[in-house]
Amino acid sequence: MNLYDFKIKNIDGEEVDFSKYKNKVVLIVNVASKCGFANQYKELEELNQKYKKEGLCILGFPSDQFKQEFKDVNDIKTFCSTKYNVTFEMFATLKVKGDEISPLYKWLISNYNNKNVKWNFEKFLIDKNGDLVGRFNPWVKPVKIEPKIKKEFKKD
Repeated sequence: MNLYDFKIKNIDGEEVDFSKYKNKVVLIVNVASKCGFANQYKELEELNQKYKKEGLCILGFPSDQFKQEFKDVNDIKTFCSTKYNVTFEMFATLKVKGDEISPLYKWLISNYNNKNVKWNFEKFLIDKNGDLVGRFNPWVKPVKIEPKIKKEFKKD
C-alpha cells in the first residue's frame, strides 16, 4: 500500500482519489484552527505558492482530537480562507490517533517510526513515488522543511 491507494473526502465532501498525486511531492499536515501553531498556515501557504508549479501538493487534514478545531467544516473553511488565505487542499475532519484513527494516518504512522501523532501541525513528507520520506513534529516550522522539499524535486 502507498499514498496512491487512498480515497478521502475533501472539506467540501467530494471524494478525492489520491492517485492524482502520482509524481508529486506531498506534504500532509494535521491542522487545527484554534491551535497555537495555527500561524503555520501562513508558512504552509507560502510554500504552496512557491512550489505548487513544481509539483508540491500540501494537504491539510483538520482534526479535533486535541480539542482545538471547529466542529463545523464551514467554520474551518472560513477561518482558513479569511485569516490565512489558504488555497492548498483541505480535507474533511478525521482522527489522527487512537482506536478510530483514519486509514491514512494509520499508514503514515506505521511507515514512519510507529509513534502516535503528538499534536496539531505534525507534518509528513511524501516523495514522487508515494513513499514517506520525512516526519516533522509540530514545533518544526514549515520553512525549515523547505530544503527537504527542494531535494525531493531533484530526485528522479
